[in-house]
Amino acid sequence: MRRIHATARVMFGATVAAGGLIALAPVAQAITIPVACSETALVAAVNLANSTPTSDTLSLAGGCTYGMTTAHGGTANALPVITTPIQLTGPATITNASPAGLGMFRIAEVGPTGNLTLITGVAFTRGNVVGDGGAILNRGAVTLTGSTLTGNTATGNGGGLANADTPTGTAPAATFTNSPLSGNTTLLGDGGAIYNGLRGSLAVTGVSGSPLFITGNNAGRGGGISTINSTATTLTQTAVTDNHALLLLGNSGGVYRQGGTMTTNNTPITANTPNNCVGSVPAVPNCTG
Repeated sequence: MRRIHATARVMFGATVAAGGLIALAPVAQAITIPVACSETALVAAVNLANSTPTSDTLSLAGGCTYGMTTAHGGTANALPVITTPIQLTGPATITNASPAGLGMFRIAEVGPTGNLTLITGVAFTRGNVVGDGGAILNRGAVTLTGSTLTGNTATGNGGGLANADTPTGTAPAATFTNSPLSGNTTLLGDGGAIYNGLRGSLAVTGVSGSPLFITGNNAGRGGGISTINSTATTLTQTAVTDNHALLLLGNSGGVYRQGGTMTTNNTPITANTPNNCVGSVPAVPNCTG
């Protein structure tokens, strides 16, 4: 039986590497899927991982840039919506590569039953969406370790990642460890890098002596991070610097908080414009200016 399962695992990898042209019945056991360097192979791998409730690992082709030219998860997501536990292992980049950059889709949406993990140098870039979450819209769980969200744009909240406002049901949770966010933008919304919405939880952690940087992000309010009536926001060894809010609105350029619980530990919030955290109610802990 073990030999049969091992053979099935190899066959799955070969199928996805070939672009998913052969349909095989899914097994109920977690598998590792090697993903060839193509849009077709990546979409096929995500669909395969979504086909069973087990946790699966997609081993991305080292150094590959997966250029997504169209949406495959509805009209607004480059990848099929994540509905099961899926881990993407790099190093690799997944980017919106629509012609002239006009494709209006983010990189990934995580459903309430989904759990997306990015490790070992996975980068989501150039997501561009009408709505929330330029790179990731999270309704379930997202974990980034040693990975990045860079240069993504949303018209709504969360240029990099948005923990969706969730009045009832599964509350979204996002964890960033040694995973910087830079150059993300919301045109008028909250949270240039991260938006932590109603009932959401967020934990951002760097390393002593080598903080996680949230820098160069832009928003209508909360150029770095905005947290609105969330369950919890914890920032540890995180530098929020050189982020920007629209000057005419006079909003927090670094971190904006409205309600909820927030903790900051060794987290400098500095050099943001037009200010660091002014207007937050309650105040952002350990933030001035």
